Amino acid sequence: MRIVLHARARLDLAYDSLDGLSVGDALGAQFFMVGRSLPDLVAGKPPRGPWEWTDDTEMACNLVAELRDHGDVDQNRLAAIFADRCEPYRGYGAGAFIILRKIRQGTPWKEAAGSAFDGQGSCGNGAAMRIAPLGAYFADDPKTVTEQAIRASEVTHQHPEGIAGGVAVAHAAALAARARLSGSPPRDLLGSVLDHLEDSFVRKGIEKARKIENAEEAAYVLGNGSRVTAQDTVPFTLWVAAHHLDDYRAAITACVKAGGDVDTTAAIVGGIIATPPPEWRREREELPDWVRRLG
Repeated sequence: MRIVLHARARLDLAYDSLDGLSVGDALGAQFFMVGRSLPDLVAGKPPRGPWEWTDDTEMACNLVAELRDHGDVDQNRLAAIFADRCEPYRGYGAGAFIILRKIRQGTPWKEAAGSAFDGQGSCGNGAAMRIAPLGAYFADDPKTVTEQAIRASEVTHQHPEGIAGGVAVAHAAALAARARLSGSPPRDLLGSVLDHLEDSFVRKGIEKARKIENAEEAAYVLGNGSRVTAQDTVPFTLWVAAHHLDDYRAAITACVKAGGDVDTTAAIVGGIIATPPPEWRREREELPDWVRRLG
């Protein structure tokens, strides 16, 4: 079924995804702290808030504000916003912080991002962690999802794997958003994402994910983000989203149980599934004033 979205509907989908992303990020980050109880979370009792969000949410907020104000991604503008609003205490990785500092000091974003890892560019999971609201925003246009996801990823991630991770998550979020609108879940979310990916280790991981039956095997075979790369983060998160698309609590709990880069895996999964439980949303730290909906 062909869906055509108007501006307000696009923003609603993007903000729903941002809520899902930010709650997942903030709750996942709680489990880097001493005294958090995984059995309690499994039993449906998350820790008491407020849950502070991390760089995953801050960058996603920047991306949503860019879409809200301009309707698409301008790489020069987005790179400047990422750099200007970077708050190091939010947990930015060293590589990301160096890139953003260079941009803030006047280095063109392409040069700054391309200099990472001895000129290879970053294949980290940072593009994937923030991209879900963009996929939701362009949910009616898969070609535009790809184009805009590449633009949004390249400003910090020049390595093909880092870009592929962003494209994969954006398409998963677009598919999930269309499912929310139609009331009909995708028959094969992972297979549909593969339709939009070129050959890469991210793609190979998603192909493996289609053959896996349980979360423990998924984390073991695909990775749980411990290496902080797109390759060892995105396939697992897409597996979780595909198997828990109608159950936000179960999806985020699966990320926490798997360990690894929990705030980022939970942010990616939360952004794809969107619409977190209201009681969980209330425990999340408030988002910045500048990203709030207009009108």
